[in-house]
Amino acid sequence: MAKVVTFGELMLRLAPNGYYRFFQNDQMQATFGGGEANVAVSLANYGIDSVYVTKLPQHAIGQAAVNSLRYFGVDTSEIVRGGERVGIYYLEKGASQRGSVCIYDRKYSSIQTAEKADFDWDRIFDDADWFHFTGITPALGPNVAEICLEACKAAKSKGITVSCDLNYRGKLWTREEARKVMTELCGYVDVCIANEEDAKDVFGIEAEGSDIYGGKLNREGYKSVANQLSDKFGFKKVAITLRSSISASDNDWAGMLYDGSEYFFSKDYHLHIVDRVGGGDSFGGGLIYSLLSGKNSREAIEFAVAASALKHSVEGDYNRVSVAEVEKLAGGDGSGRVQR
Repeated sequence: MAKVVTFGELMLRLAPNGYYRFFQNDQMQATFGGGEANVAVSLANYGIDSVYVTKLPQHAIGQAAVNSLRYFGVDTSEIVRGGERVGIYYLEKGASQRGSVCIYDRKYSSIQTAEKADFDWDRIFDDADWFHFTGITPALGPNVAEICLEACKAAKSKGITVSCDLNYRGKLWTREEARKVMTELCGYVDVCIANEEDAKDVFGIEAEGSDIYGGKLNREGYKSVANQLSDKFGFKKVAITLRSSISASDNDWAGMLYDGSEYFFSKDYHLHIVDRVGGGDSFGGGLIYSLLSGKNSREAIEFAVAASALKHSVEGDYNRVSVAEVEKLAGGDGSGRVQR
C-alpha cells in the first residue's frame, strides 16, 4: 500500500447552522478541517496509508482534533503535542448571490509557533511514497515556511514525490511574500495543483480571455498557464481546477491536467452546492490517489474532478466518499437517483 504524508494546520471550524448568518441564532456547529488534513482524510477513505503531521496542544480540544482524523483511519502518530492553541476559523456559508465568509483566528496556534526541532522528517518519511503540502502552511510564518522547506528537502533526498496546492490566502500574507517563499519551495515540487486565481496571485501567471465571475473560461489560456508553470519550475505535472461561479449556490466545475506533453480536460459538472469548503482539497486527494494507483492522465483528472464534485454535496471540510462512488460519477452516472 502506498504511503502519503501531509503537513499543515488542523483547525476548529465554527459555523452557524445551515445557511444562517453569524449569530443569527445562538448555535454553531463545531467540526475540524484544514487543507492538508482534508487531503489526508480523502486518501484514507480511498485505502491509502495516510499520515498527517502537525502540532496540536495537549488538551481536550487538541485531542478532539486528533480524534477527528483517527475516525477515518488517518495515521496521527507523527502529530506533535504542545503549544496552547488550536487555530479557529469561522465560516458563514453563502447562498444565492451572498458569498461565503471565512474569518481566521489562528494567531499563536500550536503549529504557527512550532520549531524545526519539533519534526524529524527523516523518520517521518520512512517508507513514504508521496509528500503533500499547500501554500497555506508556509504562510503561517517564517518559521513554518522553514519547516516546509526542511520537509521538502528531506522528501527529495529520499526520492519521494512532492505535491503542492498553491492555495494563496491574502488574509495570511502578501503576494510579494508568497512569491518569494513559494518560488523556493516549488523548486522541490513534482506535481503542482492550482486554481484559476492562484497562479496569478502567487506568480503573476494569468489565463488570458477568462472571466471567472462571468462564467467564461478559456481553455487555451489555462494550457498556457500550465505550460508556463511547468517551464518555470520543472513540474512533472500541473493540475488546474476550473470553476465558473454562477452564484454561491451554483458553480460549473471541471479540471485540467498537463503531464508535460499533453493537456487533458475533464467533463464539466454543474454543482448545486451544499458546502464548497474543502472542494480543492478533495480534488488534490483524488489526483494523488489516481496517480499512485496507476491511472493514466485522462483517468486521473476525471477521478479528481468527480471526487471534488461530490465533496460539494457533503457538509464539513472532510470528503466522506468512497472510490466506488467517485468512479460511478466519473463514469457518467450523475443522476443522483436513490441507491436501493
